Amino acid sequence: MLVFSSIQPSFLRRLFYVNDRIQSTFAGMYTLKKSLGQHFLKDENICRKILSAVQAHPFLRLLEVGPGGGALTKYLLTIPDIDFKAVEIDKEKVEFLTATYPGIKNKIIHHDFLKTEKPFHENFTVVGNFPYNVSSQIIFKLLEWEPEVECIIGMFQKEVAQRIVSPEGNKVYGVLSVLVQTFYEVEYLFDVSEKSFQPPPKVKSGVIRCLKKTVPPAIHSREKLFLLVKTAFNQRRKTLRNAVKNLFDATILKDELFSKRAEQIAVAQFAALTHKMK
Repeated sequence: MLVFSSIQPSFLRRLFYVNDRIQSTFAGMYTLKKSLGQHFLKDENICRKILSAVQAHPFLRLLEVGPGGGALTKYLLTIPDIDFKAVEIDKEKVEFLTATYPGIKNKIIHHDFLKTEKPFHENFTVVGNFPYNVSSQIIFKLLEWEPEVECIIGMFQKEVAQRIVSPEGNKVYGVLSVLVQTFYEVEYLFDVSEKSFQPPPKVKSGVIRCLKKTVPPAIHSREKLFLLVKTAFNQRRKTLRNAVKNLFDATILKDELFSKRAEQIAVAQFAALTHKMK
């Protein structure tokens, strides 16, 4: 047993120096790239909470978006009897993951997620600590794949997470709210502190779950829904009548519903309006 009172201060300095070098070497195994919005999760408790959220609903195929340094990946690889894939844009991280977690071999796709092809042709679940600078684009990409994406568990900047799950009548209710909630039941799961990341972001984070609706509201077409919602919120301070007047005949615009602003229109009402568009 070492008794620290008997150890010379010079030895302690050397001991702590070695430990610092070990930590620096570990941190130096890959670099964090600001251009890619990289803030890597380091909190094991948060990783386990996300894993639990992922496993709350059964699935056969799982896609991780942006595994980065593998904090969550190492847990996802332990899920039995699933087809797992991960998409990572950063070559350095792909090489690190392949070297560190042999189980990911042949399961990682080195590509820009926003430009990648759909990895599965059957239903699959998506999970990710989404880079905050492209998180909205990631959601729009997943909405393109909506027929096959049965569940999304994602970490976002807290403001974005709140926007996605917001009901009508809230000032943060907007395009993402309506489009996601048309197809998914949404739930805000928990907050994540800045201290859970390396480096710490300047904003708080939140994890949400989007679970495919069994019976989504009927829409005329996805194209009409997207056009209506984006047009309505593009001028959200105006009444719906003024904001979307070019999308409807004058007789339709007389409906009292058009006297409201976009943020006051429920998801089901937007869906119903798609059937009345020109």
